[in-house]
Amino acid sequence: MTLKFCSLSSGSSGNSTYISSGSTSILVDAGFSATRIIDSIKYIGCDPSKLDAILVTHEHDDHIRGIKVLAKRYSIPILGTEGTLNSIRDRFKDIPETLIKPITKEEFTLGDLNVCPIPISHDAADPVGYSFRSKGKKISIVTDLGYISSGVVNGIKDSDLLLIESNHDVEMLKNGSYPAYLKKRILSSRGHLSNTVAAGLISFLIASKQVGIIYLGHLSQNNNKPELALNTVLNALKERNGVKYNKKDIRLTFRNGISELVEFD
Repeated sequence: MTLKFCSLSSGSSGNSTYISSGSTSILVDAGFSATRIIDSIKYIGCDPSKLDAILVTHEHDDHIRGIKVLAKRYSIPILGTEGTLNSIRDRFKDIPETLIKPITKEEFTLGDLNVCPIPISHDAADPVGYSFRSKGKKISIVTDLGYISSGVVNGIKDSDLLLIESNHDVEMLKNGSYPAYLKKRILSSRGHLSNTVAAGLISFLIASKQVGIIYLGHLSQNNNKPELALNTVLNALKERNGVKYNKKDIRLTFRNGISELVEFD
């Protein structure tokens, strides 16, 4: 069996990621319609009825929009921190309590996946990212974070695949049409990660040989461009003389479509 990864969508309009070890299959977030999520899973040749869990990073709409229909249709457990799950209970009062499974921020096992929640800073009840280990490989997902803490670095280092937020270009945001309060929120320590900050972390991880494939995620539709996010990372790497990397290993997710299906032997 192989460890599989696929971003089904990533952006302010909806987020969901599929991960499977073969015997254990999960979603990280379900932030767009259940119908589209089901179709996307089937498109990559997998079976949505065999999902073992939905792990939620936080309760914002673009991460939980399709969760009720998916959970009830296939009786899929919903895992998240207590604060996140309380917000889901308040919004979706008819999700059976038997499907709601609180987690702490300690590492736990889900089938043959070792799961480690990664505390992050965002304007939500109790948000986390996640890293997953199986068969000697590690996949990490960290989006919707206002800054990079030492805990985030420790949680994601040595990942064979990392999905990290590269939400906005600071100048596009500052000069754009968003109201002042929203700009302030995005730029705050509980907001979203800029291209520049993401690029700095990525260049550090690559220079220290602590990361493999990298996906840039949660790109803003209004305050970013895919080529701008990608070039910001590549330029940061060029500034680190002597760093060797494979340009093909730095990839984009899509707000309206799926990424490649990555499989690790």
